[in-house]
Amino acid sequence: MSEPVIAQRGPYRVEVTAGQVYFWCRCGRSASQPFCDGSHKGTGLTPLRFEAEADDALFFCGCKRTKSPPFCDGTHNGL
Repeated sequence: MSEPVIAQRGPYRVEVTAGQVYFWCRCGRSASQPFCDGSHKGTGLTPLRFEAEADDALFFCGCKRTKSPPFCDGTHNGL
């Protein structure tokens, strides 16, 4: 399994819609950050399925090192 690439050293603020399903990129290679575009193929990493419970602005991890995926937990501050 490959190590994830750091897509950015900070979170992605995303407006999500209640009931909508999103696939958070775990590999860091997607051109559609923070979401998957299929670039993980061959890495051994797979996206994380996330369903929004409410309309909201959420902060998705950009460094791919969070301990609370798919959300930013500040891990990027120590990279």
